[in-house]
Amino acid sequence: MKKLLALTTVETWVVWNANGVATTQIFQLDKSYGADGMVVNPGIAKITDLKGKTVAASAPGTSPYFALAWMLKKNGLSTKDVKVVNLEPQAAANAMIAGTAGVDAAMTYEPYLGAVRAKPEAGRIIATTLDYPMVMDTFGCTPRFLSENPKAARALADSYFQAVEMIQKEPKKSFEIMGADVKQSGEAFEASSRYLRWQDRAANAKFFAGEHAAFSKEAAELLMEAGIIKSLPDMGKLADTQFIR
Repeated sequence: MKKLLALTTVETWVVWNANGVATTQIFQLDKSYGADGMVVNPGIAKITDLKGKTVAASAPGTSPYFALAWMLKKNGLSTKDVKVVNLEPQAAANAMIAGTAGVDAAMTYEPYLGAVRAKPEAGRIIATTLDYPMVMDTFGCTPRFLSENPKAARALADSYFQAVEMIQKEPKKSFEIMGADVKQSGEAFEASSRYLRWQDRAANAKFFAGEHAAFSKEAAELLMEAGIIKSLPDMGKLADTQFIR
């Protein structure tokens, strides 16, 4: 097996482990605070109105699809109650802006969600992760990598927490550095990242003390209901918290 290192959302680690890819999370990077959301056309007043309607979202197993399933479940529906057409976040947002016939709602995220915010006539943002907090990014790797490279794992975690400290102390410089990496100005990166909350060491300790396990359990049950996984993984092996201390 390759020495996998990855940054992805919490429920994705559940999917990987359920499908036989042994991986564990070692620290949390951020939480979405409105960066991911659902856009609807003017005829949709509430999420329950989506029953029988068409929703654009990425394919099953992705964060946008999971967000759709999560929001629907919290409103007494499931993905079986809607017709899902697979469009990636940028294309999904563009479909709403263009008023594409037959698309009643779309799942997208920043910076594409921002394009909809700028054109309210194109669609209404009916819900975001402020309403349904379920998009959280974590960093992890294979157990083999951890056992063979504990110092590297510690350095990765410590470097991230140092970066968070820099964001807090030198925001302008930090946004310029991060923006350059994704070909954005510092101002543009700051504007899109305002919908995220970077998680420092204290926030990590709190998250992994109970919230992570509770969310992972609920996410796993939803993934089973949606048919994305067939069985629950070993939930006790989804995180290794030694590197956040």
